[in-house]
Amino acid sequence: MRNILPLSVFMLVAIILTGCASQRNIDDVAEIEEWNPIGLDSDDGGDTGLVSSALAEGDAGDTLSGVFSDDEFGDPLSRRVVYFEYDSNTLTPEAKRIVEAHANYLISNPDMALVLEGHADERGTREYNLALGESRSKAVAEIFLGLGVNQDAIRIISYGEERPVDLDQNEAAWSLNRRVEILY
Repeated sequence: MRNILPLSVFMLVAIILTGCASQRNIDDVAEIEEWNPIGLDSDDGGDTGLVSSALAEGDAGDTLSGVFSDDEFGDPLSRRVVYFEYDSNTLTPEAKRIVEAHANYLISNPDMALVLEGHADERGTREYNLALGESRSKAVAEIFLGLGVNQDAIRIISYGEERPVDLDQNEAAWSLNRRVEILY
């Protein structure tokens, strides 16, 4: 009985204090407007962003290289993806310039490891696309090797069509999926 009295007093005080606690009025909460800092959506529901307009052009690989130019970022090292034409492993002059910039960085930092991830669009068989992704990675690796990057620092992976960046089924999406990602 002696143990029940202190517990009862404690519970009574807790109930009284809970009743005296301040309560917030939900009506005092300010309304938050929809935030769209860069105007990605226009009033008619269409996209007005630079990337969307670049994708509408057709060949997103070449078009995006103009949208995200070196003048905007100041350095080709900011770009870690090179794009390819359909059914090709040939690098464009712009892609070669990006690879050369990364090669110079890797030569200056010989302890860095390099991973080249080759990708393809969904057209073609799974096996063919894996081989094409590997061929694209090897084409990029050959440039790195030719510029003096240590062969032991380069690892080649092909994902084929397995990891698309755009799931749409049109030329703009496919051109974004035909790529090699430069990772280190």
